[in-house]
Amino acid sequence: MAFRFTHLLAGVFLASAANAQMPPPTVGVIELKTQAVPRTIVEPGRAIASAQVEIRPRVEGTVTEIGYQAGRPVETGDVLFRIDPSTYEADLRAAEADLAAARASVQEAEAALQRSEQLLGTGTSQAQVDTARSTLEQARATLQSATVTRDLARTDLDRTTVTSPITGVAGFANVSVGDLVAANQADALATVTQLDPIDVEIWAPSARILSLIDDVSSDRVEIAESITATLTLETGRTFDADGQMVATGQNVSETTGSRATRFRFENPRHVLLPGMFVRSEVMLGSARAILVPQSATERAPTGELTAWVVVDGAAEQRSLNEIGTHEHGWIVTDGVAAGELLAVDGLANLTTGIEVQTVPVMLDEDGVVRDLEDADAPGDTEAE
Repeated sequence: MAFRFTHLLAGVFLASAANAQMPPPTVGVIELKTQAVPRTIVEPGRAIASAQVEIRPRVEGTVTEIGYQAGRPVETGDVLFRIDPSTYEADLRAAEADLAAARASVQEAEAALQRSEQLLGTGTSQAQVDTARSTLEQARATLQSATVTRDLARTDLDRTTVTSPITGVAGFANVSVGDLVAANQADALATVTQLDPIDVEIWAPSARILSLIDDVSSDRVEIAESITATLTLETGRTFDADGQMVATGQNVSETTGSRATRFRFENPRHVLLPGMFVRSEVMLGSARAILVPQSATERAPTGELTAWVVVDGAAEQRSLNEIGTHEHGWIVTDGVAAGELLAVDGLANLTTGIEVQTVPVMLDEDGVVRDLEDADAPGDTEAE
């Protein structure tokens, strides 16, 4: 028994000695550096028509023709509806007859005035000349009124042909041939919507906008001359055109606390439709910041973002202040400094103050940790 106890005690001492001599854990590190990083924000958005017109009749009558196919493009001036013109044609003929009579009256009054002026003092008094002049003025006023009546009659006749005021896509007709319509009625005959280009309204929280203003004021962010946006559709596909900022709203929504900004996109294939929801990434400009790989960070339940750095051979956990993301990294403005070593691999057993052995590594374009030797080896694209 004494022999067995002695050997057991010796094994315990040997194990303790081995543990005491274990080397510090190895972590892969990269050196942080300050760089110009695109400053973007990701926000939800909704497509809205850049122009949309409800077509209403401006004269009363019976619909005699629907001149378009629903869902097909129409150009400015294309005929959409025709209204029975017979009444308005008759009104125009009557107005033209009255106009002709008014012109004849003017000619007669001009001739009468001329004769009166020639005969003044030889059988014609000044009162007769004044009367002839007054008759001419009345005839000219009647002519002017008849001209206006003729123009209005012609306009009403032209309005029996209802055309599209914009280029776009015409929706379903809300009337049929034979229906009676009224001038300026509440119900639209149809709606024409411009789909190319199309606008997208993007909403950003007012707190984020204020933070961006602070970043610009402190020179942390430089705003681009042209602010653009890209879209991700509901299917996850990226929309194949960039949008240009058109205008920014001047009010903050009382219900959402957000401010709207409108971007315009080319939409020749009509992929975007009004009312469609999208996810937008707005390119605001560039920021001088440190890019910290997302895989090297942790997010606490409180929302705090942390990462490990190695200082004088010991692990140290830092709280990070980020203003967004770029590719696979956080855009960090505070918490770490250029030149420090960030731990990106072997993070599982790190604790504050533990001594570590560092190995320089790199991140590939997909954010995956690679050994420097593997990256330098020609034709080798797999991690060991």
